[in-house]
Amino acid sequence: MHARERIEACAQAVRKRFPRPIEAAVILGTGLGALADEIDVEQVIEYGELPNFPLSTVESHRGRLLCGTLGGKTIIAMQGRFHAYEGYSLQQVTFPVRVLRALGAQTLIVSNACGGMHPLWAPGDLMLISDHINLLGDNPLIGPNDDTIGPRFPDMSEPYDPALRAIAREVALANGVALREGVYVAVQGPNLETRAEYRFLRGIGADVVGMSTVPEVIVAVHGGMRVLGLSIITDQCLPDSLKPAFVPEIIAVAKRAEPKLTAVVKGVLARL
Repeated sequence: MHARERIEACAQAVRKRFPRPIEAAVILGTGLGALADEIDVEQVIEYGELPNFPLSTVESHRGRLLCGTLGGKTIIAMQGRFHAYEGYSLQQVTFPVRVLRALGAQTLIVSNACGGMHPLWAPGDLMLISDHINLLGDNPLIGPNDDTIGPRFPDMSEPYDPALRAIAREVALANGVALREGVYVAVQGPNLETRAEYRFLRGIGADVVGMSTVPEVIVAVHGGMRVLGLSIITDQCLPDSLKPAFVPEIIAVAKRAEPKLTAVVKGVLARL
């Protein structure tokens, strides 16, 4: 089956359960599933019920689409995403973004938990992604290009929409949320980085590091979507004072910081 046919078959399955066109899509990262509680959910669709859809294998990723309204906008939120380290190709990782675009989403809000390498930032801080570096060793656009979906060589000079970032800054200020802004670097994982790797990543211009987000953003931009990216810094990755990181602690920090993320996402959607 051609890629476009697989996308449309999945989109059609969603439309049967939730027929309204959506205005925006939200991807909830590690430990960030509780943002779902703020959505006025009208329909829940398990990933396993959708044709061609991957399945979440990582703890804290529920694996379902939440269809409803948030901030007065009709949205679909992915409660759980996919990663290259699970064994998925980047085409599989980003397939849901193609489906969300086919369902009408013009805006993608993507969130993640990440390691912080900026020495003045702390666990629990929220960071607005201004740019990214792709160190996954792969790209979801490799292979034949379907010009009806997006251009062969999409421009990446501003993958994170400046107008959306400006709105996010306004919303954060109005809600008393300190919002950092910086560069996210995506690595393959699943192991966390060595001291030498953190030095390297900081040296090439990254402020935070994670194992997701960049493939989805590339595909969203390829499909003509506007993108807003938000990271919760869950642990400090300073090579000269590095302590072992434990996933339960990372998830706990993400959950404690989640109300700040929720306030920003709701506020941005309300102002779209």
